Amino acid sequence: MKKEQLVKILEDISTVKIVVVGDFCLDSYWFIDEAMSEISVETNQATRPVREQRYSLGGAGNVTSNLAALGIKDIRAFGVIGTDPFGAEMVKIMKRNGINPDNLLIQENKWSTHTYAKPYIDDTELNRVDFGNYNVLSKETADRLIANLVHEIPEVDVVLINQQVPSGIHIDYFKRELLKVISQFPDKMFIVDSRNFNDFYNGTIRKMNDTEAARLCGLDKAPDDVVLYSEVVACAEELYKRFKKPLFITRGKKGSLTISEKGISDISGLMIISRVDTVGAGDSYLAGAASALAAGYDMEVAAGIGTFVAGVTVQKLFQTGTATPEEIMAIGSDPDYVYAPELAEDIRHANYLPQTEIEIVNAWKEKLQLKHAIFDHDGTISTLREGWELIMGPMMVKAVLGKKYQEADEALYQKVLARVNEYIDKTTGIQTLVQMKGLLDIIREFGCVPEDEMLDEFGYKKIYNDELLLMVKVREEKYRSGELALEDFTMKNAVSFLQKLHDAGVKLYLASGTDEEDVKKEAEALGYVHLFEGRIYGAVGDVTKEAKKIVLDRILSSIGESSFGKLITFGDGPVEMRETRKRGGIAIGIASNELKRFSLNESKRSRLIKSGADVIIPDFSQLNQLLSLLNI
Repeated sequence: MKKEQLVKILEDISTVKIVVVGDFCLDSYWFIDEAMSEISVETNQATRPVREQRYSLGGAGNVTSNLAALGIKDIRAFGVIGTDPFGAEMVKIMKRNGINPDNLLIQENKWSTHTYAKPYIDDTELNRVDFGNYNVLSKETADRLIANLVHEIPEVDVVLINQQVPSGIHIDYFKRELLKVISQFPDKMFIVDSRNFNDFYNGTIRKMNDTEAARLCGLDKAPDDVVLYSEVVACAEELYKRFKKPLFITRGKKGSLTISEKGISDISGLMIISRVDTVGAGDSYLAGAASALAAGYDMEVAAGIGTFVAGVTVQKLFQTGTATPEEIMAIGSDPDYVYAPELAEDIRHANYLPQTEIEIVNAWKEKLQLKHAIFDHDGTISTLREGWELIMGPMMVKAVLGKKYQEADEALYQKVLARVNEYIDKTTGIQTLVQMKGLLDIIREFGCVPEDEMLDEFGYKKIYNDELLLMVKVREEKYRSGELALEDFTMKNAVSFLQKLHDAGVKLYLASGTDEEDVKKEAEALGYVHLFEGRIYGAVGDVTKEAKKIVLDRILSSIGESSFGKLITFGDGPVEMRETRKRGGIAIGIASNELKRFSLNESKRSRLIKSGADVIIPDFSQLNQLLSLLNI
């Protein structure tokens, strides 16, 4: 999806009219600060003072909030609330956000506004307090809701039916009456998202997750069970045949799938490196997808918009987040996708070039005519910086704990260590300065270092870089003194491979997230700088300038995007794989074991395939077979 198309879609959806009928809930976040706790005179127990409280719409309400954030001006809520303060708060939030609550009916007896109160101490959620579990919808309230719905359906573009809780509005009587309404308006678009009754509302487009789809098809799947891609496809085909209507099937971080009269379409998930909270992601997806359908776009485009909306909201912690058009443009203008997750996570399905360790992820039919080859440096050619994680990890832990580094208890230390290791694993291959910006978020997350004592990303990068360069200089000196040889600091056959490409007339480019001057010095020290003929690019100290993206842009401007088979990239990090994939080049992932300088690193393999690699090699050992594959 190009940027111009995304702009047009967001403009179009702002004019649609949408009804949301379903289980409207309120999410209540109570942040407890025990510093002001006291012993209750009545109970002799410690009180739990609430320092801050936040309220946001959940369930069907979260769908309406997401629609409002998208800029849709006409959103009509159809549901039931109680006479309690939570219901009043819900109406207040709706009015503030431009959601029409006129059809949010009050039932005075046997109904409490569905509310989920979530007490937090620090970032730990305590036992939730739920309201509305014993609700009983009256026939009178159901009839009023149905009558109001029938009156307004002719005015709107789409009706979203939400079913969230067992004790909500979807009692048997209401379901039967709503089904009559769907039959009464055969030309109106109805979309259902139901936890328990997806098989009931015939005549509707359905949105469900992979587990729900599997259960509808008789597969015994627990919520945390893996639903294989082959199972999702089979279920989609069976359900489309059964319901005779299109459907969306979401798969969490693995993306989603749509099926319609056009067939099955796979929608890749987004690569997100920040901490995520997936609560409400399904509602966000539904809001984005439904609004695009209402504006006249097809299922595949709608699923793409839903993916962008959910991609924004999952990054908003301790809230049922929403996504504005500006946020969607930011994530959707140049998205990073997760490719082939099943293959990436299960090496048993790998497809190898016969009698080699060269794994073919995406085969090409045309013969290549390579003119340009981009190489990442660290872990692809050079191993001078092997073990950088062992420097970055402790450095980040110290930065997060600050003055508490020595005195922190074991629980806190291990929690910080796990968070840092997870972050490094997710961000391997991106620019160091960007990693340090992420470090600032982790420091704030744990709150051990006051804001005025924190360094900026440049300050933390300098600490890391200084420690790393000490290690590199020691290794360079051992190489110069003859104590160690070139083979000790380069991937197996890497330099020979560079020479072969150079001799074949392929222009070589070196692109690294490391500072440019350091890259040049290291290439010179290891004796292959001349093969790149000055085409060496690195980070320039500006977080807005990604070295590898700049190189790719420069190359493409000279050879043209349509020149398939002329551009190839070799790298062991996600950035070069993703950027090459976006630009139509061929991406060769080097799943290198930097310690050995040969053999496969399965973690890298997984990461590189998810980032878009077309081929995976462990090293350049099988040089001749690789050259043959590349038509050299």
